[in-house]
Amino acid sequence: MADGASGLRRFVREVAKFGAVGGAGVLVNLLVFNLVRHVTDLPVVRASVIATVVSIAFNYVGFRYFTYRDRDKSGRTRELTLFLLFSAVGLVIENGVLYTATYGFGWDTPLQNNVFKFVGIGVATLFRFWSYRSWVFRALPAVPDPVTDPRPEPARPARTGQRVP
Repeated sequence: MADGASGLRRFVREVAKFGAVGGAGVLVNLLVFNLVRHVTDLPVVRASVIATVVSIAFNYVGFRYFTYRDRDKSGRTRELTLFLLFSAVGLVIENGVLYTATYGFGWDTPLQNNVFKFVGIGVATLFRFWSYRSWVFRALPAVPDPVTDPRPEPARPARTGQRVP
């Protein structure tokens, strides 16, 4: 029972750290999005893609060095490749929602752009959380704690031909 409770505590801590980094990433995403929209004449989805790419870079640093700093670090090339792959899928999800709202339904005011950008981020975040924790930042194998999980040592096979004192 205690192992289940500690597992739940670890998961809740992971979600909180993911949320902290992700929340900061959302702010970066929305700030860059609105800045690009304000200072350029780029179409809404292009501005959003730029903002998403900036937030992906921001989030990688936060996830690797804060949220998942205790996870396997042996395959950084694999980790970064998978992070970028799953982030690209998240980018398509996030900006697909904005594209559909803007060009499919004609909802193209600044307020509507921000609402659907935020909704897209939310949907993509669910996918990203699952994919990052499952595939990108893999958990290291559990090492039993001798204090909380004392396991007897395996019996050693008897050697033949030894004298017993």
